[in-house]
Amino acid sequence: MNKTLDLSALRSFVAVADIGGVTAAAGKLNLTQSAVSMQIKRLETLLGRQLIARQGRGIELTVHGEQLLDYGRQILGINDEVWNRMTHEAFEGKLAIGVPPDILYPHIPRILKEFSDAFPRVEVKLISTRTAELKEEFAKGKLDLILTTESETAKGGEKLASYPLKWFCQRGNNQI
Repeated sequence: MNKTLDLSALRSFVAVADIGGVTAAAGKLNLTQSAVSMQIKRLETLLGRQLIARQGRGIELTVHGEQLLDYGRQILGINDEVWNRMTHEAFEGKLAIGVPPDILYPHIPRILKEFSDAFPRVEVKLISTRTAELKEEFAKGKLDLILTTESETAKGGEKLASYPLKWFCQRGNNQI
């Protein structure tokens, strides 16, 4: 039977362990001392292990507490990363990108997948058409970014890469 850890209780436990006391951790978490103590007790009950040994006014982690602390930091780190990535408003909105068909494959789909994974709240609109049309749309402000294959860099543009032109044909075919 799978059980689920209480992330609030786990956060309280990690804060107590990191700060070294229930009162200080409660202040950091904006909770009462009794609320933090109850969350830790609930976590101990859920796991069936004593996690903290109280030493007068201080605390000391038990062997099980030390073990949980490492996992707790990892779990909370992943939780916070997911929460920030999925809810951070600085990385949401729409992005219109223009790419001519001759440079679309094979790289652009992979790049868009990586971008989507990194910024899931950004809606990407991909336009693939001739460079002249892309430049017109960019000038009108309808595209945020365009990639083109031109020898000269336009004003306000930036050269990303330069590759030599290569021609390929079958052996013995001298008609090209």
